[in-house]
Amino acid sequence: MSPTPDRPENSDAARDGRGRFAESVAEGRLPAVLAATVAFWLVMLFAADLAPAVALLGLVSTATAVVCVLPTGGKTAKSHSTDRSPVRRWPDTGMKLLLDGMDEPAFLTDADGTLRYQNAAAAAEFGPARVGDPLAFRLRVPEILDAVQRAGQGENLLPVRFIERGAGERHFVVRCSPLRLPRPEPRRRPDFVLLRFRDESDAVRLDRMRSDFIANASHELRTPLASLTGFIETLLGPARRDEANRERFLSIMLEQARRMGRLIDDLMSLSRLEMKAHLRPTGTVDLAEVLPAVADMLAPVAAARKAGIVVAGSPADAPIAGDRDELTQVFANLVENAIKYGHESGNVTLTLAEELGDDGRPGFRASVSDDGPGIAAEHLPRLTERFYRVDAARSREQRGTGLGLAIVKHIINRHQGRLVIRSEVGVGTTVNVWLPRRPALSGSEMTKEAEAIATEGLAR
Repeated sequence: MSPTPDRPENSDAARDGRGRFAESVAEGRLPAVLAATVAFWLVMLFAADLAPAVALLGLVSTATAVVCVLPTGGKTAKSHSTDRSPVRRWPDTGMKLLLDGMDEPAFLTDADGTLRYQNAAAAAEFGPARVGDPLAFRLRVPEILDAVQRAGQGENLLPVRFIERGAGERHFVVRCSPLRLPRPEPRRRPDFVLLRFRDESDAVRLDRMRSDFIANASHELRTPLASLTGFIETLLGPARRDEANRERFLSIMLEQARRMGRLIDDLMSLSRLEMKAHLRPTGTVDLAEVLPAVADMLAPVAAARKAGIVVAGSPADAPIAGDRDELTQVFANLVENAIKYGHESGNVTLTLAEELGDDGRPGFRASVSDDGPGIAAEHLPRLTERFYRVDAARSREQRGTGLGLAIVKHIINRHQGRLVIRSEVGVGTTVNVWLPRRPALSGSEMTKEAEAIATEGLAR
C-alpha cells in the first residue's frame, strides 16, 4: 500500500478556522452582531453628533474585531467544537515509521473509523487497504468495529479476541488504543485509534495439544490400572482359594504392569527430548555402523515372527553430527514397527545412500522398508501424533504405546533431519530418514567436541 503524503498541521488549522466561520454564519450569530454594530454607530453618528469620519472608522474597527473573534468562539467554544466534530488529522512520517517497525499487524484510523494507515505486516496478513476508506471495508468483524467506535469516543477497552476461519483456524487478540496528539486545549475524542493484532494461534494450538496429551496419557494409564485393580480385588475376594485361575490372573497382571512401565518409560523419554530439543548434538556418528548394529539387535524379534532383516549396500562411511544412543533408538523403533506390523515371514530392508537435502545440503538417507499390508493415505499425516494409532487393538496386542513415532520425530528434529513416510495399501511401507552430513572439523573444533562429549557424559 503506497503511503499517504504527510499533511501539514497549518492546513488542519486553516480547515478548522473555515469550518468555524461557516458555522457562525449558518447559525446567524455573525450577521446579528454585525447588524447591531452598524446600528450602534449610526446612533452615535446622529445622537452623539460624531464626525462622519470618526463614526466610519469606529464601525470598520468594530466589524473587523467581530469577524475575527466571533467565529472562534474562544477556548471553551473551540473545545466544544473539537469534541463534536474532530479535525481530520493524518499521521506524520514518524508515526508511519514506528508502525512499519512493528512485527505485528497494525492499523491506524481516525476517531470515526476511517483508515489513515496500515503497516506492512497488516498488508501482508489481511491484504492492502485504501487510505480514506472505512476500516469496515477491510475488516468485517463486528467485535473489532464496535471496539474502534468506542475507542473513537475516548474509551479505554479490554483486548478483543476473534477467530479467523479459513484453510487454517487463526486466533487473534486485538487491542484498540485511543491516541491524542499534544494540544493545549482539553478534548474527549482522540485524534487516532491504533489497532494492534497479535496472533496467538501457536499458543492456542500448543495448549490444545497439551490438554489432549494429558487426556490421552491418563486414558492409557487408567486402562491397565483398572485391570490390575480388578484382578487384585478378585484374588482377594472370590478367587482367594482358586488355585486353578490364580496363575492366569497373575500373568495378566504382570503384563498390564509391564504395559504401564513401557508407557511411563516412553513418556519420560519424550519429556527428556522436549527439554533438550533446542540443543544440537555434538558427537559424531557413523550411520553405516548404526544400521547393521540395529539389525543384529533386533534379529531375535524378527526370528520370532519368522521375518528377515536385510541391510542393503551402503557407503563406506556416513558421518553425521548426532547422538548414537538416540539414533539407535530411532532405527530400532522403525525396524521393530516394520517387523510387528508387516507380514509374518516378511522381509524388512534397511538401505543407506548419499542424498542432497531440500536446501541443497549434503546428507544421507536411511530407509526402512517392509512388504506388509500398508497404511491408508488418510492416516499418514497423523502417524507422528502422540497416541495416534491406525489400529488401536492391534497396537496394544503388539505392546505398542502410541508414542514411538512421536519420539522418532523429536529425535530427528533435534538432529536437523527430515522424516518422510510413504505407504501403499497391499504393497508395504517405507520410512525415510534424512540427516545432514557432518562437515570436516579443524583441530580446535575437535578439541571442543571432545569437551562437549565429556560434559554430556557426566550430565548423564
